[in-house]
Order: sequence, then structure tokens, then C-alpha cells
Amino acid sequence: MTRVGVFGAAGRMGQAVCSAVIEADGLELVAAIDPAAAGRSIGEYLPGSQLTIANSAQALLDAGADVAVDFTVLEAARTNLQWCAANGLHAVVGTTGFSEEDLAGFTKAFEASSANALIAANFAIGAVLMMRFAELAAPWFETAEIIELHHDAKADAPSGTAVVTAQRMALASGEWAPDPTQTVIAEGARGGLVADAIRVHSVRLRGLVAHQEVLLGTTGQSLSIRHDSYDRSSFMPGVVLAVREIANLPGLTLGLDSLLGL
Repeated sequence: MTRVGVFGAAGRMGQAVCSAVIEADGLELVAAIDPAAAGRSIGEYLPGSQLTIANSAQALLDAGADVAVDFTVLEAARTNLQWCAANGLHAVVGTTGFSEEDLAGFTKAFEASSANALIAANFAIGAVLMMRFAELAAPWFETAEIIELHHDAKADAPSGTAVVTAQRMALASGEWAPDPTQTVIAEGARGGLVADAIRVHSVRLRGLVAHQEVLLGTTGQSLSIRHDSYDRSSFMPGVVLAVREIANLPGLTLGLDSLLGL
């Protein structure tokens, strides 16, 4: 039985992770951490569970957790990852926005630790496949743009998934046609340039969850690769897979690709 603790347990993604862990065979939810809801029962969000939400990571050690899952915010996740490395707890992380310096620090910390970490921009299996398909298609097209669409409470733009997709496409092909735009009527109309190659457009609308379309074009044809998450439950199979396999992934792993044989 793998004992699991969740950072950000009272948030929407945290609640979904707690529920997925409770329902998964071979996993046990032993700790829920969220300073904003400390002292409350996780049962307020997940009927049937009486686990009390803790204020600090110490609850993971007290409960004998094997793996910590983090879906928080950037500053908190930086601290949580370093704490997990220092205390020998495996970490599965869905928080995005880490810099190259952050990742280098995590790599060093987990190389010196008995624990491992996996950070993924997206845990939906379909989204992982979308990124891989876009990477495979990139060398065969001269132009490409990404449209990512998320709920209106998402604080960052572009999304981590869009950034990783653009970076992987740019690494797969260094030959992209120049942007023909000469006059910009409204600032930002052409989106943001990622990896000096791919323009990304961010949409924020109430009622959405997480969606992305990669558009590629060449002479006489175009290719659209799209993934839609209609509910946060779409991310949970990937989270559960990572929790089950993290002990077998030495050091720091980025993305779910290796777990899917991609």
C-alpha cells in the first residue's frame, strides 16, 4: 500500500487528487495539507473521509507518507519540492511555471536524496499524446500556432502545457517561416512568442476547464491537433499512474512520456 499526502488539498485540483487516491487500489490518503483550510475536515469536500487538513508538511512525516502530490502555486511548490527532497518523500507535481534554475535546483536536490520527483505540465493522457503528436508533426510544416483555452480563474498565461508544447516543437524543427505581420492594430493580437518560434494565444472563459489546439500549416494543407479536458477527473489517471511509478523513476523526471512508452 502506497501512502499518499496531498499539498493544496482544499483547492479544486487538490480535492480531485484526494478523491482519486481514495478510490484507487493500492493507494491510501494519509495526509492533506492546506494552510488556508487547516483544522477543517477533508470530509467537507469529500464526504466519507474524516481526515483533518493540516497546516504544514510535517503532517506527511507524522502520517508516514511515501509520496506527496503537489497542485499548489509556484512559490509554495518550490518550497514543497525542496522539503520533500530533504525529507526523503517522493513528489508528484502538477504545478507549472518553474524556471530552468528551479529545475536545476530540483535535479541536484533529488540526486542527493533517497526520493524521486516527477513534474508534469499536464497529467491528462490525451494531452501528453497531443504534445507528442505536435512534436512529431513539427518538422513537416513551416508555420504553427497554439491556442490554449482555460477557465477564467487561471492566473497564468500561457499555460504550462502550451509552453512545453511550443518548446518541444521548436526543438523538433528549427525552420519556421517568419511572421508576416507588419502592423499590429491591437497590442498582443499576435499572441506571445515561445521559444523564439511558436506563437501562443491564451483564452480565458468561464465554463471551460483546459483545452488546447495546435495548428500547423504548409503549402496546400493544414493539420489541427486538439485536446479537451471537460472535467478535472481527466487528469487523475495520469496522477495515479505517476504516484504508483514514482519510486521507479530515479532523480527528477519531466512529463509522463516515459511512463507511457513515448
